Amino acid sequence: MADFCESIRTYKRNPTREVTIGNKIIGGNQPILIQSMTTTDTMNTVGTVEQSIRMIDAGCELVRITAPSKKEAKNLQVIKDMLRTRGYDTPIVADIHFTPNAAEVAAQIVEKVRVNPGNYADKKKFEEIDYTDDSYQDELERIEKKFTPLVKLCKENSVAMRIGTNHGSLSDRILSRYGDTPLGMVESAMEFLRICINNDFHNIVLSMKASNTLVMVQAYRLLVKVMKENGMDYPLHLGVTEAGEGEDGRIKSAVGIGTLLQDGLGDTIRVSLTEEPEFEIPVAEKLVDAFSDLKDHEAIKDIKDSPIDFYNYNKRKTTSIGNIGASHVPVVIGDLSQLDELKPSHFFAFGYNYSVPFDKWNIADQAVDYLFIGNITAGFEIPGTLGLIQNFDSWENKERHYPIITIEHLSMIENIKSPIIFLEVDATGVIRNNELLKKLSQQHNLVLVLKSKNKSGMVELRRATMELMQANIQTPVIFKREYANMDEESFQLKSSAELGALFIDGIGDGLWINAVNCGGNKLITSTSFGILQATRTRISKTEYISCPSCGRTLFDLQETTAKIRAVTSHLKGVKIGIMGCIVNGPGEMADADYGYVGTGPGKITLYKEKEVVQKNVPEAQAVDALINLIKEHGDWVEFKA
Repeated sequence: MADFCESIRTYKRNPTREVTIGNKIIGGNQPILIQSMTTTDTMNTVGTVEQSIRMIDAGCELVRITAPSKKEAKNLQVIKDMLRTRGYDTPIVADIHFTPNAAEVAAQIVEKVRVNPGNYADKKKFEEIDYTDDSYQDELERIEKKFTPLVKLCKENSVAMRIGTNHGSLSDRILSRYGDTPLGMVESAMEFLRICINNDFHNIVLSMKASNTLVMVQAYRLLVKVMKENGMDYPLHLGVTEAGEGEDGRIKSAVGIGTLLQDGLGDTIRVSLTEEPEFEIPVAEKLVDAFSDLKDHEAIKDIKDSPIDFYNYNKRKTTSIGNIGASHVPVVIGDLSQLDELKPSHFFAFGYNYSVPFDKWNIADQAVDYLFIGNITAGFEIPGTLGLIQNFDSWENKERHYPIITIEHLSMIENIKSPIIFLEVDATGVIRNNELLKKLSQQHNLVLVLKSKNKSGMVELRRATMELMQANIQTPVIFKREYANMDEESFQLKSSAELGALFIDGIGDGLWINAVNCGGNKLITSTSFGILQATRTRISKTEYISCPSCGRTLFDLQETTAKIRAVTSHLKGVKIGIMGCIVNGPGEMADADYGYVGTGPGKITLYKEKEVVQKNVPEAQAVDALINLIKEHGDWVEFKA
């Protein structure tokens, strides 16, 4: 069984202690609390107050404000007083990075202080240091001496603390000892947590944020495992840092946060978008609401030992059938079965555009691999990269046409002459179905389409795949999930969370989303590819690692991100970090290929991975300089309309 959650087959909230933050309580049986962070300059008192009010009115239950120095920390008192005068008693959190003295000032004013262990008492120069056990212990004693005054102040003033580890800002000390790993993230937090415990201070919340959803999920799981082993039960704040904007930011956040929510982890969340902070709140609310009824889900059969490694990504071993399974990227299946007649124009929403004058197909990067057309036929030449799936009774046995069958057809399967046969089965029909498992082990052209109507669909689909793994069945699995009558954002969030979790765990060979009255086929296609991109299992477009902005930001992040996206969105597979300040600089970008970082008013520093390439580029010239940098390293291709 998994030792990071209460159950992997029955939804149960992970039991945590209650932590008081002003008039709010996080943890225990309390509802999941939603928070966000201001983007204004903290010294802009009126602007920060007005933005905080917009956030609170939108439903924000905890307002975080940056305090990069003592000056901003002291101004938190003025901001707090103005909010209270206007009738707002929402707790305030001071966000601290490099300045312990600012944290100590803030701890006497606000209801909660957030510290990042990676840069609160350490410096980051990307140096590898060879520590002995004794020299490492000396470093721990140095950190304890620097951190303890804040712990005592928080305890004396009944102020809560979030120990917030960020994957991209792990210290050189942690990286040298544990590597750039989830284990390093966990140990970074545990070092600070042990100091708190030594001082009998327990009003603590923990977080393990990363822009890489796999790292983020694995780090949180490992943290809970370590806490359980040590008798700890501190609540968790969930978030995917630098998720980005628009559809990409929502899908990425849903994949990371939603994966953990479905396993009962998480007591408070923030959806970090490169947008105005009040726009984050309804997204977070929808994400929480999407899984609010999981406790009433239909029963799922137990399993004694999990064959999935929840702490390290390992792709499930499957056979190669056509372009499905083994080392192939996960495939995407679209659905046109609701039509009475098929035309080339119907393929446009799925990434295929037919040019009548040139009599050819133009194929997009996000073009589905298969289309399910049910009982209808295609009376025209289909694109060479596309396969059509038909119901068995209507199947045309010709090139790139494949049948889909049900369990009822298994007795005649040897007589179906097709290189690929799709077998659609409800997940409940797989678990402990020895006859089906035997057939799957014997038939080597089968692709299993697993579907679930369970409220906890992700858990049931995962459980059915575990059955295959335990029986050493290597049949590729396509996960199918159906949605209906949802607004576009709610559909994207729920489907991304449910299906994304399965690819985070390495057990999917493809996905098939069937959605009715949820926004149309183009949205379904982009969501499908977005889920695979967010889980790093199939890269089909440029990835932007963009911070959500805060009072430290040195340029307009939203405007700049839009400019960079406009000229680089065709660079498939390239990862670009766009960071508003050095706090969110080379470390926070983690695994970006190129970085665009604010280092002073109107000044940008460009990075190639974690190395500085150009310093203090004037902002007006910085986007062109970024393009030139990409060209110099051979990653630029010209845009083709």
